[in-house]
This record gives sequence, C-alpha cells and structure tokens, in this order.
Amino acid sequence: MNFVTFDASYVSKLRDGDPPTEQHFIAYFSELMELKLRPRLRTPDQIEDVKQETFSRTLSLIRSEGGVRHAERLGPLVNSICNHVLMEQYRMSGRADALEDGVAERLVETTPDALSQVITDDTRGLVRRVLGGLAERDRSLLRAVFLEERDKDEVCTEMGVDRDYLRVLLHRAKASFRTSYSKQVKMAKYV
Repeated sequence: MNFVTFDASYVSKLRDGDPPTEQHFIAYFSELMELKLRPRLRTPDQIEDVKQETFSRTLSLIRSEGGVRHAERLGPLVNSICNHVLMEQYRMSGRADALEDGVAERLVETTPDALSQVITDDTRGLVRRVLGGLAERDRSLLRAVFLEERDKDEVCTEMGVDRDYLRVLLHRAKASFRTSYSKQVKMAKYV
C-alpha cells in the first residue's frame, strides 16, 4: 500500500466535492479502515456501516465552516472519527456491556491498531529524514529540547547562550524544520 500525505489543495478539492478526489479519498481510507475493522466487527455489514458513517462525518466536518485546519493531519482525523463510530457500534450491538474489572483489563488492546502504527511509522521516518537534512546546530537543538526534553537551562549552558537567545535559535530551527518538512511532504506526494 502506498501511503499518501495530504495537503490543503487535496482538502480543498474534497470540500468542493471534486469527484476524482472523493473517489481517491474513499478508496484510500476504505482499505485502511478494513485493516482496522475486520478483526473488531463480526459481519461485513457492520464494517460497511462504520466505514460509511466515518466517511459521512469526515466529509461533513471538512465541508463545515471551520473545516479542517491542518490538512496534513487528515489521516489521524479519519482514524479518530472511525474510533468514535466503532465505539458507538459496540454500544449499539451490546458488546460494550459492563465487565468485571479483571475481565476488562485482560481484554484491553495494549498494542496500537494497524492504521495508527502505519501512520506513526510513516511520520517517524519523515521526521528522521527532515532532521537529517538540517544544519547540525538546528538538528542538535531540536533533538535536545523536543525529543530528549532536556532542561532549557542545561541546553543554554551547553551551547553557551542565554535563555533569550535560545528562544531565537529555537524559533529559527523550527522554521527550518517546517520548511524542510513541507518540501519532503510535497516530494512524497509525487513519488
């Protein structure tokens, strides 16, 4: 399966009801939702109901006044809506009956579902590529502050700067990351 990154143009076409874009959207997310729903629902009819309701809600949200502000997050948005619809389906079919605490703990899924894992892996790879392409100072600063979550005073001492200048350096590093990330997303879209 080829994974797609979404942009404002794609979401705009969905908002305007562009038939080829809608067909692509439905085909793409149908495949991902099948992976997620097949082990969780009993019948193909239930799977189809959840998919159709997910598409209906997602397209309604996209076409609403506030719409979708971050097109690149369309995948996680669809996944989240699908999760909500799935829970409603469980409640309607009686599968969400109250269980004893011990039984409920054994039934809780501890591993992420296939769609979440695919999105996470894809995003992680993209972030690694973008970080690898940044200047060494920007890369090490972003890693220290955001990935390693080190104390900013410690980072200031290590870099020989004060907190005000660290803020400026972080701002520049984030801007570089954003620019590189946008380029990578556009390149991935055409591959």
